[in-house]
Amino acid sequence: MPDDINPAPRLLMGPGPINADPRVLRAMSAQLLGQFDPQFREYMKEVSELYRGVFQTKNRWTLLIDGTARAAIEAALASLIEPGERVLVPVFGRFGHLKVEIARRFGAEVRAIEVEWGTVFAPEQIEKEMKSFRPKIVAVSHGDTSTTMAQPLAELGALCRAHDALLYVDATATLGGMDVASDAWQLDVVSAGLQKCLGGPSGSAPLTLNERAEKVIARRRHTEEGLKRKGDQDGDGPVIRTNYFDLAMIMDYWSDKALNHHTEATTMLYAARECARILLKEGLQKAFARHAVASQGLTAGLKAMGLELFGDQRHKMPNVTGVHIPQGVDGDKVRRALLERFNIEIGTSFGPLHGRIWRIGTMGYNAREDAVLHTLGALDAILSQEKYRIPRGAAVDAALAVYRRG
Repeated sequence: MPDDINPAPRLLMGPGPINADPRVLRAMSAQLLGQFDPQFREYMKEVSELYRGVFQTKNRWTLLIDGTARAAIEAALASLIEPGERVLVPVFGRFGHLKVEIARRFGAEVRAIEVEWGTVFAPEQIEKEMKSFRPKIVAVSHGDTSTTMAQPLAELGALCRAHDALLYVDATATLGGMDVASDAWQLDVVSAGLQKCLGGPSGSAPLTLNERAEKVIARRRHTEEGLKRKGDQDGDGPVIRTNYFDLAMIMDYWSDKALNHHTEATTMLYAARECARILLKEGLQKAFARHAVASQGLTAGLKAMGLELFGDQRHKMPNVTGVHIPQGVDGDKVRRALLERFNIEIGTSFGPLHGRIWRIGTMGYNAREDAVLHTLGALDAILSQEKYRIPRGAAVDAALAVYRRG
């Protein structure tokens, strides 16, 4: 018989997931309700309103997809893409490649454009491809944790409207940690997950979509046999090629019609509600500033150890930092020692960066001074044991100086 679940008290300082805020865990312990219980339907309405604040939008359709952040990516692309339509994907890390794969699986003609990992696109690079390819959809990551970079979006929404394209943004890595101005930036569909800057567990994916996207999805509305009511009319477009991730069906479920689609993941809805409530109570700008100062403290400490930061620092996300593994140091051995000796987890990376950089997260509940200082102190100790010469204590001193300045 296995023992009861009793995980070690890890400090998760990788690129996500991170430690959930204790208030979120407490909310998840609340008793279950039926999915059509009036109290639960009220909680669903509260979730929609809370996430309008988080996404900085007035969009009616602001809801949750039951599943990890990838579930919302798939729901968005499956519901927008009709077979044969053109999709442009700017790729600046692993998760751009993910969007290429998903779009192709749903029958899109995909053009992927790439830049070197550690850099991002200038708006004119994307516009040039839009002019030549004329996509229906542009699908882009806001932040890509594989490279730690954030793609500027402020001009992209207007460019997409000028070229009659919908803009889908994967904000999994950024929502709650840096500005995601959905309405002001004219983003048509935006999705995320709880397990990074929102400070919750993986398993629920907030999503918002505007009227432009709603019109596309409504054309493809299809009501399951056994649920159709007298007078129900399906859309005149091709049916969405997935049932579970059919946004038209999910929108009906979240609407006042409450048309049954799936059984809402009650405990995860409680978690998502609490994540948003905590964030908005703190205030978006204060949360963004907290993430920024945690990043500044961490990077100051890393540089004080003589370590080299990865990528174009003008476009680095504030919530995750890439750092080159020093020559002669076994990166996996250091990560293993941090975990076994200090209960601290940091990440490696993927593809061309695997084994070349560590990724250290300062996000959500872990964007705190004590978490930054513990991580730097532990890394200082482990690198010293590996005979890598560093000025002992300088990392923590440098981070403390950042926090003293505020």
